[in-house]
Amino acid sequence: MDLNAIIENMETSDQDAALMALQTYNKKMTRCFTFTTDEEEQRERLGELVLGFLERDLQPSCQLACLETIRILSRDKNNVAPFITHTAMQTLSRHAGIAISHGNVDCEGSVVLVPFAENPDLEVIVEALKSICNICLHNKVAVQVGQDLQLIVGIAERLKQCGEDQWNHYVRFFDLRLMFLLTAQRVAMRTQLLRELRGVSLLSNHLDATLGLYWPDTFEVGRAGVEVDPDSEEPAELPPLSREKIERAMEILKILFNITYDANRREVDEEEAAAFRHLGAILRHCLMSSTDAQDDTEEFHSHSLNLLGNLPLSCLDVLLMPKVQQGSIEYMGVNMDAVNMLLEYMEKRLDRGKKLKETMLPSLNLLTESARIHRETRKFLRMKVLPPLRDVKNLPEVGNALRNKLVRLMTNIDTDVKNCAAEFLFVLCKESVSRFIKYTGYGNAAGLLAARGLLRGGGNPGVYSEDEDSDTEEYREAKSQINPVTGRVEDEQPNPMEGMTEEQKELEAMKLVNMFDKLSRSNIIQPMMLGSDGSMTQMNSGDLRRMRDQIPQGQQLHLQTQLRLEPQQQEEQEEHQKQQQDQQQQQGSGSEDEDEGEVE
Repeated sequence: MDLNAIIENMETSDQDAALMALQTYNKKMTRCFTFTTDEEEQRERLGELVLGFLERDLQPSCQLACLETIRILSRDKNNVAPFITHTAMQTLSRHAGIAISHGNVDCEGSVVLVPFAENPDLEVIVEALKSICNICLHNKVAVQVGQDLQLIVGIAERLKQCGEDQWNHYVRFFDLRLMFLLTAQRVAMRTQLLRELRGVSLLSNHLDATLGLYWPDTFEVGRAGVEVDPDSEEPAELPPLSREKIERAMEILKILFNITYDANRREVDEEEAAAFRHLGAILRHCLMSSTDAQDDTEEFHSHSLNLLGNLPLSCLDVLLMPKVQQGSIEYMGVNMDAVNMLLEYMEKRLDRGKKLKETMLPSLNLLTESARIHRETRKFLRMKVLPPLRDVKNLPEVGNALRNKLVRLMTNIDTDVKNCAAEFLFVLCKESVSRFIKYTGYGNAAGLLAARGLLRGGGNPGVYSEDEDSDTEEYREAKSQINPVTGRVEDEQPNPMEGMTEEQKELEAMKLVNMFDKLSRSNIIQPMMLGSDGSMTQMNSGDLRRMRDQIPQGQQLHLQTQLRLEPQQQEEQEEHQKQQQDQQQQQGSGSEDEDEGEVE
């Protein structure tokens, strides 16, 4: 049955004829996701007719068929015009059960949802939600209409019923998917969800219910139904989460990321801090959880890490709050399971070497900030990443230890990756320039030190606790022989100037100066110097003249010819040198005449 025949059946307004025609069309197009320009007008007309049918009192099977047709038609991003009007979106939201009654609130002050039936059909709700998701994904006007209709308020009201069994996985999932699409595209809806609807607490509670958590302590989380054996030396192994729970949990995490994107850059009050700490404790549990599928586990952990990076730094202490139990990783009396997991996660992404900026940086940044504000975390990470130095023969970037891998990143072509790796190691060194150079070599460290104006050393090391910097016996013995630029003991190299006379050495030096001068004049390189603040600055002709004045008088003549002066200054200098040479020649001729006269 072609589209024209289906439209003819719809125009009769007979439910049975329309139902049969729509079911035929839906079955044929169920796997169609791309549309050509052919029959574009017919598809638009069909959409208008289906929306008109939904305004009538239909039997459930006809309602479902109409919504399935809209879901299929809304896949065509170039032909959603019939569905983006206020009337159309209102109709769909009513069938989805998220339309709100404007101006009406219940006795507790909650918004009243407008039910489209006393006994809602979950399949109808899911089809309506899928259609709205498609429309909002493809059209910005629809998102604005959704904002006008306060769809996010309707979704939030239903999310409060997360503990009720009447809503199945699909209703809950597409509620969350629609909320994500709305908050991803409209700042106003992000703010509304965060402020007016208390989104952090609302979604944290929904995540809590989705994962089935219980709270043995204020910031300590457990999984309901998981028994802990007090006599076991191994930590209680959490059962894998089901695919449905993981899917809903990841949607919640993405929404929370949208509404907390600036939380770590602003001041938060006590109430917000408590909500963020509660969320941080749940995220810690997420990091320690897994699924049956490895890919799902990695994606789940990635979303958890991204969200942890949004939390205020003062709230990250919840990562260290769980009590030390049998089998836990303990350091200085603190449970380091979460920190160790973050470190292992970061190293795995580093070893893969793909999309480091997207996959590795969130965990690396999180470790850096945690180490900066928590003494126990910093010392634990330093023990793992920068243990006492024993290998003094190899370059710091050579080897398979985590320190070697991170030092290699310090010269990565991606500026963000390079800076983050350097910052992490610098914090583990308590921002001590000498210690940083010790572990990375001056050459690798120069980028961060130059950016901070620390090439001369010194600087403010920040507020860090005192700890021992115990050198190994191998390091103490070789310390005097270590090349600070490369960070290792170099093999003795033959002196390239051995056997040369002073004149030959001076000639080679002048060749080198000439080459630098030629490259500088061609703007291939730019001469630089170390400024008084420790940062690199460009050299100009005045700087070169000052350097010349500091050279002993006998060597200035050779250097003068190499100074990069302005064209007028260059001409004046060449004229002056020519006059000097003419005078010397005249004086030389007179001396010879006088000598010859005396001999006679």
